[in-house]
Amino acid sequence: MTPLPVKISLFVTDVDGTLTDGGMYYTAEGEYMKRFDTRDAKGLERLRAAGVEVAIVTQEASPIVLARAAKMGLARVHIGERDKLGRVKAICAELGIDLAAVAYVGDDVNDLEVMAAVGRSFAPADAQPPVAEAASVRLTRTGGHGAVREAAEWVLAHAL
Repeated sequence: MTPLPVKISLFVTDVDGTLTDGGMYYTAEGEYMKRFDTRDAKGLERLRAAGVEVAIVTQEASPIVLARAAKMGLARVHIGERDKLGRVKAICAELGIDLAAVAYVGDDVNDLEVMAAVGRSFAPADAQPPVAEAASVRLTRTGGHGAVREAAEWVLAHAL
């Protein structure tokens, strides 16, 4: 059953397992790389063009995320965030919107608190089982392979 439409004003996504496949590539020096899907970036661009604010909130404190977000032109990027719900609430307060107007994409148990609090939650096809169960929309694509784009297109089609 698809939930009733909610008007979305803010789209928030995690990174590892949503914008990436969750894999991290390390060198002997300890540096690592992440793989991002350009189609996800286009989905975020389309949301912004439609007037939806976009934010990244992730526990991982990765400069790679900052570099990718800068390339996408995103200003609301919060890395190393242990209290994801607190950060989402702070963004909502700054924008003057209610949590019900937020869409969130998450894939692991540290996303559950935010997913339960917002108006619409999405889980990639390869999300952890409790997250998939909690999501209001289960995506058909996996993290790092178009899941965020699929969520963005859903919002564009159903929640503006």
